[in-house]
Amino acid sequence: MTHDTLNGPFRHRYLSHEALTRQLESWARDHPQLARLESIGTSQQGRELWVLTVGHEPDRRRPAVWVDGNMHGTELAGSSVALAVAEMVLALHLDPALLPGGWPEHQCRALREVLFYICPRLSPDGAEQVLSQGGFVRSAPRRTAGSPDCPRWHAEDLEGDGRCRYLRRHDEAGDFVASPDHPGLMLPRRVEDPPPYWRLYPEGVIEHWDGETIPDPDWLVDTPDFNRNFPWGWRPEPEQVGAGHYPGDAPETRAVIDFALAHPNLYAWLNLHTFGGVFIRPPVDAPDSDMDPQDLALYRQLAAWGQSFTGYPTVSSYEEFSYQPKTPLHGDLIEFAYHQRGCVAQVCELWDLFQRLGLPRPERFIDHYTALDREQMERLAQWDRISNGQRLFGDWRPLTHPQLGEVEVGGLDASLGIWNPPPEILPAICDGLAAYWLQVASMMPRLVIEAVHCTPLAEGVHALAVTVANHGYLPSYGVQAAQARPWNSGVEAEACTRDCWLHEPDRARRVLGHLEGWGRGLGDAAQMPWFQRSRGNSHQARVCWVVLGEGEVTVRVGSPRLGEVHRTIPIPAEPGATGPD
Repeated sequence: MTHDTLNGPFRHRYLSHEALTRQLESWARDHPQLARLESIGTSQQGRELWVLTVGHEPDRRRPAVWVDGNMHGTELAGSSVALAVAEMVLALHLDPALLPGGWPEHQCRALREVLFYICPRLSPDGAEQVLSQGGFVRSAPRRTAGSPDCPRWHAEDLEGDGRCRYLRRHDEAGDFVASPDHPGLMLPRRVEDPPPYWRLYPEGVIEHWDGETIPDPDWLVDTPDFNRNFPWGWRPEPEQVGAGHYPGDAPETRAVIDFALAHPNLYAWLNLHTFGGVFIRPPVDAPDSDMDPQDLALYRQLAAWGQSFTGYPTVSSYEEFSYQPKTPLHGDLIEFAYHQRGCVAQVCELWDLFQRLGLPRPERFIDHYTALDREQMERLAQWDRISNGQRLFGDWRPLTHPQLGEVEVGGLDASLGIWNPPPEILPAICDGLAAYWLQVASMMPRLVIEAVHCTPLAEGVHALAVTVANHGYLPSYGVQAAQARPWNSGVEAEACTRDCWLHEPDRARRVLGHLEGWGRGLGDAAQMPWFQRSRGNSHQARVCWVVLGEGEVTVRVGSPRLGEVHRTIPIPAEPGATGPD
């Protein structure tokens, strides 16, 4: 790397698609032995969906982790953090001294054997619109095909200042009043509030306007939500708003699904969103009491690391992040990654605004988003003035709307300070999350040929015994939730001879099954001092062939998830054992 600190431009500003592409291309060009860039598809507007693979010999299959960002258009910080992960992994290989906090050498060695798949922007069309004009974009700035042509709001910069804010219209039946202390801040109306009263609408125009109907602004009606478009638990509209016509009907989500299916070596998945400052884990559709205890223990370990590296708590999606209690979301990406692809999968809602405002945590974390009272809204405006450069709230100015007549434009632009953190604090967020994800990547299983024994049985006859093992934290199957999936096959071993032959050539290939890891997560009774105990040797498997003649035997051991290790053994060999790879 050409600098003495981790300091890419994405740590200080939110990049356009062109600038993001240049950053990825420069890494792939400057470090071809470590980084490979590919497009896994294109958005509806024709922008590439980039995935950067980072690791020594990036084309060699082995355990891998994934990180994606910006699947929702307004949530730009996810792209910055995903790029920071790539930058930190490159530093791991090129100059580990750059890693913040110092990492043990044995952990660095293990991490250099892990592949990182990094997709910094799943919604390039949405991000580009937010960067160019502001306004809210859930996933992509388009309507779901076949949506009815009814009146609806369309974001448009009417004032020509380059940002979409709000319109306010005077109305005796209005449900908002202006804050007397903070220009631009609108507050929910109380019965004792004196006039004037206002109605608030997004800056823009009404499509399919009938000259009379002012539609309710709705952030999800007739527009795709990529995080409701994945196969696990998918439900159609209107049962699940934003679901699309079928799982993967958006080109962006289909590209991710296809990539995941083609890469069974994925073991961990981080889906970056904003905002809130919280990790969200499975299950989406059931309480923790229904979750496999072994998987729950893994997530307790991740929660402890998440708190340590970022200060963010971890919550259950079902218990604390469903919009309505006991009403799960459907078609969620982390559920697909966890249940169908065997990954330790989680969401991170970047940017702990609530904590910075000093707000108490509600019983359910999701209630943060609907629980601000007027005093807390004024606290937000005060924070904006003192700590955010007054990016959120602007003065109101008169405007003649082409449909509504005389209105005022201004107020809130939530892009920097609500939907995304101020750029000044991005470096610390990037450092914390990237270091956390390297810690999670340290859990990967690691397949080794642990020992080889060649024992003479008779003249020209030898028994070749090979012991293979998993020296990593996670088991070879990943999480319990997906262990039984047909594609989640265990380890196999195959012996190939040269100038000698096997006594049973039809048994050259052997199925060894899955290998446990050494990790147990947190909260396992076997770790407690009143009866500490290890598992047996379920992390190992032994296979034996009888070899006739003299020559060489190459033993290949592997699986689609773990990749392959191999060893060539001369026959006859001195009796005894050789150590691990």
